[in-house]
Amino acid sequence: MAAANLIAPKAVVCLLSALRFHDLTTQNPFEVWLAIAPNAHRPRAARFSLRLVHFSGASLTEGVEEHKLEGVQVKIYAIAKTVADCFKFRNKIGLDVALEALRETRRKKLCTMDEIWYYAKICRVSNVMHLYLEAIV
Repeated sequence: MAAANLIAPKAVVCLLSALRFHDLTTQNPFEVWLAIAPNAHRPRAARFSLRLVHFSGASLTEGVEEHKLEGVQVKIYAIAKTVADCFKFRNKIGLDVALEALRETRRKKLCTMDEIWYYAKICRVSNVMHLYLEAIV
């Protein structure tokens, strides 16, 4: 993730890579998942695989945290934002992964349901997540 940040400093670590960073999944992605703006330069890496996902507007800028990894400041989405993103991209990563992330977040009490709901609205998945959030609570 640190090397990916050096290649694409404006990108944000997202989805499976962010879940792995926050220890919310049993998945071990072989690619580094990065969120980039639709008109951004598409970075290329020789030593590892990148999986680029296009985010725009508030979906790209909200919920970004900075963490220091291997001496490099890396931008990673917050837990609640990552869970909402998983539901937004459930067709790419699988609904089972999104549900696992939601269950683990709730079980570990890492964020509130209000925070997840806030990002669900930003990511325009509040209708999709509504039933799952009700079932968990």
